[in-house]
Amino acid sequence: MSSKKITASGLEELKKKLYYLENDRRNEILKAIEIAKGFGDLSENAEYTAAREDQSKNETEILALKEEINNAEVIADEEITGDKVNLGTTVRILDLELDEEEVYSIVGTREADPMNNKISLESPYGIALVGKRAGDVVTVIAPDGEFQLKILSIARTADQAKE
Repeated sequence: MSSKKITASGLEELKKKLYYLENDRRNEILKAIEIAKGFGDLSENAEYTAAREDQSKNETEILALKEEINNAEVIADEEITGDKVNLGTTVRILDLELDEEEVYSIVGTREADPMNNKISLESPYGIALVGKRAGDVVTVIAPDGEFQLKILSIARTADQAKE
């Protein structure tokens, strides 16, 4: 699996973040640098040093985002089907040990947000689920042990998976 794979919505989020860093954040940092210059000798000016470090980090992140966007392999909507778990699908699972249902969207590594049930296809859950079909029981090999999940349904959207 390639960490360059991303959903269309994930790519849009990267573009929004890039826009923010290139415009708003860059301007915020430039203002901080100008203010810090007014504090005197730059060689002993902690505010100036911190603002310049922020500037360097921001520019590094901008370059990394541009490269990621340019090299992103966007999965087309028509490639997302509900027959197998894959990037862009949403899966409803049953944790067989806890007897609890969960719904997860399978996303690219950069899009992962476990607190919002967006799991990377390269995570332990993603690795266990990708390529499987509804009705399959899979074993997730996680750092805290192994457990089994049953795939209840697969959908192209989160709303469809909850039905």
